[in-house]
Amino acid sequence: RSLINAYRPGLARLGLTYPQFVTLLVVAEHDGLGVAELASRLHLDASTLSPLLKRMEAMGLIERTRSSVDERRVVVTLTDAGRAMTGPAAEVREGVAARLALTPEEADTLRALGQRLIAGYEDVDPS
Repeated sequence: RSLINAYRPGLARLGLTYPQFVTLLVVAEHDGLGVAELASRLHLDASTLSPLLKRMEAMGLIERTRSSVDERRVVVTLTDAGRAMTGPAAEVREGVAARLALTPEEADTLRALGQRLIAGYEDVDPS
């Protein structure tokens, strides 16, 4: 929670929430993902992601279209406005990283440990 709060001031200037910010970065890195694939990368349910994508589409940052290959599949791509937002969004990320004062190696270790924690949690049977 503290880490997300560190992003708030910079993201507020961009008019983004933290979930929108993360989604923007993932779509920028993997433009053209299907909604299910995007949900998987973000560790979100499709039902949670859909309203988020709808808001981002209304903001003009992304576009959702049906795949020409498989019309059941909805593909998410960045608009020109979304691509223009990736630079300022990356600056926010870099500013937070600088405030954390981690070396690149420490940041990589933290990211890897976070991914292991998420993967381990997802493998736990909730019953």
